[in-house]
Order: sequence, then C-alpha cells, then structure tokens
Amino acid sequence: MNPHAPEQFPSNAREALTDRTLRTALRSATDLFAQRRAAAIDAVPDWQQLREQARAIKAEVLDDLHGHVEKFAAAATAAGAAVHRAADAAAACAIVRQIAAANSAKRLVKSKSMATEEIHLNAALAADGAEPVETDLGEWIIQLAGETPSHIIVPAIHKTREAIGQLFVDKLGIPPSSDPQVLAAHARDRLRAHFAAADLGISGVNFGVAETGTILVLENEGNARMTTTLPKVHVAVMGIEKVIPRFADLAVFLKLLPRSGTGQHLTSYQSLLTGPDPVGGEGPRELHIVLLDNGRSKIAADPVMRQTLACIRCGACLNACPVYQSVGGHAYGSVYPGPIGAILSPQLHGGERAAKLPFASSLCGACKDVCPVKIDIPTLLLELRQRAMQPGKQSSWFERLGWRLWAWSMAGPRRYRLATAIARIGQKLPFVARIAPPLAAWRSSRELPKAAPRPFRSTFRSEP
Repeated sequence: MNPHAPEQFPSNAREALTDRTLRTALRSATDLFAQRRAAAIDAVPDWQQLREQARAIKAEVLDDLHGHVEKFAAAATAAGAAVHRAADAAAACAIVRQIAAANSAKRLVKSKSMATEEIHLNAALAADGAEPVETDLGEWIIQLAGETPSHIIVPAIHKTREAIGQLFVDKLGIPPSSDPQVLAAHARDRLRAHFAAADLGISGVNFGVAETGTILVLENEGNARMTTTLPKVHVAVMGIEKVIPRFADLAVFLKLLPRSGTGQHLTSYQSLLTGPDPVGGEGPRELHIVLLDNGRSKIAADPVMRQTLACIRCGACLNACPVYQSVGGHAYGSVYPGPIGAILSPQLHGGERAAKLPFASSLCGACKDVCPVKIDIPTLLLELRQRAMQPGKQSSWFERLGWRLWAWSMAGPRRYRLATAIARIGQKLPFVARIAPPLAAWRSSRELPKAAPRPFRSTFRSEP
C-alpha cells in the first residue's frame, strides 16, 4: 500500500481486509485500550464536566487562534527560546535543516511527533545526511521497517510481537525472540548510544501555554525527556492549534488525554520547557520552537470545520472506530488516520486528493462519544461529504439519476406505491444488481432488507 495516497483508500482498504494478521493485531490492541479507557474514566466522577471545560478552552483559542499564538510566541521569546514561523511543510523543514546546519549537527535523536510526520521532516534531514533516529520504541520499530505510523498513539499497533521479533533479527542481528521484555532490552541498549552521542534533539509539542511560553511534551518511555535534555540544542515542532491560554488549563487536559488515549491516569513523563537552560543541566542550552501552520489558519477561518483543530491527538476515536479497527492506519494513506484523519486530512491535503476519506465511516457516532474535547466528527464528515459531492465534482451521472428517481418516488403516495411494487419485483431478479455496478458494490458488504410480500396499506385495509 502506498502510505502517501489517500485517494487510494478504497483499494487500500480492500487489501487490508484480506490481512488476517493485521486485523487480529488491531482488534486485540484497540479492545485493550477501550477496556483501559473505560476503567480510567470510571475513576473520574466529573468526566463529562472535564470534557465541557476542555471544549470551552479550545473554543476560546479557536475564536482568536492567531491572538493566542502571538501571545505564546512573545512569552516563549521572553523566556529565551527562539521562535520560528513556518507557513507550510517546506518552510518548517527548511528551518530545522538550517538549525542543524548552523550547529553542525549530524547525530540527531527524535521523540514521537505527528507534526514532524506531517511535514516529512525525517526525509528532508536525510537529504543532508542527518536523518534523526526515532527514539520512541514504536516509532523506532517502524523506522527499522521502513514504514509510516499506523496509529496516532501506537505507531506499530499493526505489528505482532512475532513480526517485531523477526524484524529485530533481520535488522539488528539478535537471536530470535518474541518476548517483549527481551526485545525492549535490545532496543534500549541500541538507543542509549544514540542519546549519548546526539548533537540535536527534535520533538513535537502536546500543548503550548500562551501565558508563560511553556511547551509540554507527554510520553511514557523517558525517551522524550532524554531528547529534550541530553543534546545541547533542541527543536520543537508545534502545530499552532496546540496553544492553550493559561498554565492552569493543563490540569484539565492532563486528566483527559492519558485516560482517553491509553487508559492511564497520567503519562509517566511530563516534560515542561520554559525557555532554554543556559547551564544545560535540566534542559537544552538552545531551544527552538517552530510554529507550524500548514493549512491550520484556513481551517480556523471556517466556522463549520474549525472544531477539527480542537483535537488533542489522543487516538480514542481510532480505537472506537469499526472502520479503523478493520483496516488500520496505512489504508488511509495519510499521517492522520481514523475518524480524525478523515476530517483533518482532506483539509490539509486538499479536498480533491483526500475526498474519499470522509466516506470511510459508518457514521455510528462512536468517535464523537469518546472524543475528550467533544468534536462532532460525524457532522463534520457529513459536511465534507456534501462539499465533495457538489455538482460537477465526484458524483457520476448514474448516481445523480438514482437520487433523482428516489426524490421523484418519495414525492407522492402513488409514486411511492409504484416504487415499492418495482422493488418487490427487483428483489426477485438478482441480475439487476449485476447490471448496475454501484448496487453490486453496495450489496457486497451489506444485506438489503427484503420488502414485505404484501404492502402494509393493503393489509390494513383488508383487516376488519
């Protein structure tokens, strides 16, 4: 499957559905996260109130996104950080490359970051002979495999322990093993050497506090902490939507994100950086923050779609989505898979290229139910579907004819009775579906309810 082709979702999905190992791994992992999430939420009596608070905070930011970003930039600069603006992916990559070149940095370590995946930073730095080593275990695994993340939180969710064991045999030359502790120990030994030798560290940002200029990086393995403290120079790539107004607001999101994402009460490590550390004991001596737009301002200006930017990248919607659970992240052909990817990717990539993704949903509403910031994903999916199907865009003449016939048949009782009579005849003639390919495709994964042999109206009239 092509990891950079969201327009290929239908064929990617069909291929993924034939992979029994993939589906088993996905179901096992997502079920486990769902169970942990439910248990973690049960321990919080004010869960719904926290969701409302988070939604209100994000709405406050999105009502004046650029104002909050400017406040953050000013506070971060005052604290000693160098703040850079990147209008798009190319500009962001150029900034990081310049920082690496200015510091003659060739040994780079990087913690997990969806923003850097979005801009394809690793490939850009590799062109200079300085590709970063991914230090998150899941990210390191897929880097060794030459793949892209399949999940926002768990990049290697699609791989079984046996597959990872064989990968380590092939790439690291270790004895065969599928024991997670043994594999993690080998990874730890290899990555420690990279941390000790690194010239520059790179991370994403979970939240940026406008009030203080502080950035927060959350993780569970300690790799981000070493990425932000051991190298003398650190670069943090931050999507501008990650800004929040006040330091006190972190208390709300620190209760929501870990519980929603992995079912934890709190992540193991919370790294807060407010400017650099001149001594280099508790942080980098040089801190650069790259504020990434890359289409976010355009989304924020759309009063209907702007709530997309409220996402805190917890991955809960992926774990709850029956489509994602069946096909995994690579089928989406986008950095952001699942329900949130189905609404975010078309806006970042452009409607034409990712126009099929909003249709990759059953509209069951599970994503909305689990979203900690209450993004109405089903409504946004419908909005993007409507925009994609405007006249002259995606719909075929056959589809338009079908909807016109449906509208005509629903316009009066006689027409309705005629349509249902034809349907009764049609269901006895299976070749009709084969003549009309769209019907065949629709019925390939659905069972059409059978019409009653006798209309209810006739039965009602005949009964005394």
